[in-house]
Amino acid sequence: MRRFCDFLTNPAYGWSDQRLRHFGTHPVQVVYDRNAATHADEAESEPERRAFTRPELEAFFDHADEEVLRARDKGRKGWLPAFRDATLFKAAYAYGLRRNETRMLDLTDFGRNPEGRESGEYGTLLARYGKAEKESPPKRRSVLTVWHRTPGTIEEWISEVRPGMRHSPSRALWPSERGPRIGVQRLDSRFAAYRDAVGLDPALEFHSLRRSYITHLTEDGHDRLFVQQQVGHDHASTTAIYTCVSSDFRTRSLRRVLDATIEAALRPERTSWCHARSVTGGAYAS
Repeated sequence: MRRFCDFLTNPAYGWSDQRLRHFGTHPVQVVYDRNAATHADEAESEPERRAFTRPELEAFFDHADEEVLRARDKGRKGWLPAFRDATLFKAAYAYGLRRNETRMLDLTDFGRNPEGRESGEYGTLLARYGKAEKESPPKRRSVLTVWHRTPGTIEEWISEVRPGMRHSPSRALWPSERGPRIGVQRLDSRFAAYRDAVGLDPALEFHSLRRSYITHLTEDGHDRLFVQQQVGHDHASTTAIYTCVSSDFRTRSLRRVLDATIEAALRPERTSWCHARSVTGGAYAS
């Protein structure tokens, strides 16, 4: 609306003079900083915001696991929160969660998926604290478990490690050393410490785990609508902004399109242009 009003009132176009001549009045700007909605987050389209590459993500998770082993080998109690943090980061990536969605998870938020029985009790996850619209309650969504390693990782934490935490009687999935639920500052500080220890790009942040989830699902060939529903976006354009596919993925996608086009062109029967387009489109979408 602000840009539209800027367009109407721009003297370069002469709209104000025309309306003053015909109607005796002229348009004015009505949207200012004082009455415009405040954005809680910076735009996701900013170039410095990106996903982990797969090697970066592997290095990050490896370091988190190594921190657990180092603390346990030295006989420190700190291995319990280190194990929690490592599992928490993996869960945030495995379900494409935002920071607060991850922090607010409870033990009862997992459930079975009748179509994915191999995941057992961890086939679905109820994310109850999604990003809310203005003056609206947090959004809720059900996220399906995609990767086969996820259930075992969560089960190990809940059954074998979490009971040793001081505040394990709480319902929170991630209890802290001092309270029933881990805090935002702890998430940010531990993430930054692991990232810096591995020597990764400082632009990577907790939300990069969510971008990585979207990107890697896309690269693995999952349907775009499925990805959009998994992360709770209302519009496909929002999911597209989060997608940071690698150059290797683009090269492979182009190769599939070219191979399909060449195959269609070499067929004995004549292929219409419309059919050729559907073939290449289908190859790219797959």
